[in-house]
Amino acid sequence: MPPSSDRMSDATSVGILRLLGWNIVTIVFFVPDARQSSANSEPSNPLVAGLHFRGKLPHLKKEGAVYFVTLRLGNSLPAHEIARLKHERRAVLDQARAAKSPLTWHEEEQLLAWYCDKVEALLDAGRGACWLGKPEIAKLVTDTLNHFAGQRYELRAWVVMPNHVHAVVWPMPGHTLSSILHSWKSFTSRRANKILNRTGEQFWQTESFDHLIRNPEEQVRLVQYVENNPVKAGFCQRPEDWQWSSAYGRPPV
Repeated sequence: MPPSSDRMSDATSVGILRLLGWNIVTIVFFVPDARQSSANSEPSNPLVAGLHFRGKLPHLKKEGAVYFVTLRLGNSLPAHEIARLKHERRAVLDQARAAKSPLTWHEEEQLLAWYCDKVEALLDAGRGACWLGKPEIAKLVTDTLNHFAGQRYELRAWVVMPNHVHAVVWPMPGHTLSSILHSWKSFTSRRANKILNRTGEQFWQTESFDHLIRNPEEQVRLVQYVENNPVKAGFCQRPEDWQWSSAYGRPPV
């Protein structure tokens, strides 16, 4: 059990998330209060371990953790569809609270899985310009993802789809997930817009989705999910057949 001061810090974070409409049952570790650091230690960096915000989304970080991340093209999802899904998810949570019967952890996981599946279905429908479906753009992103693999991060799995990218990544010590994602997106957006003869136009969605993987079993499941994405979308029969993936060319098991 953490000290009471740390628990008060968590309560403050929880309150902020509730005000923003986020259900905090998905927080699975304590966020230490930087004020509790000793005089001889450096303040904690929320980009390494803790809670921080980019735009409207809360992002949880834990030093040494592995993450599942999704990058989306700027026009890959219709705003009204996302608003509809968020409204439906919020309605379920509100009904449970009104009935004084909050969702259990398992029910929360099921609701999040439902939401992610709906978003994934919209992505796999090929909405938007689908610039990543162009071989030269797909190769650019593929090369960028792998350029610093083994130096700044480990890529446990990755896939480039026509309008989005999934990856399972472990930031190495001295590197943050935020800096890695920024590097990927800034470099590829400049190069891709040059290839496409576009100037000053948004390439990636501003915010990326990242999920802290809690255990080895979840990592195995998400690696399979990432590499099976092209099969699920109907682009190929086996993960090994999709050129823009960590599974490409792998001998069948």
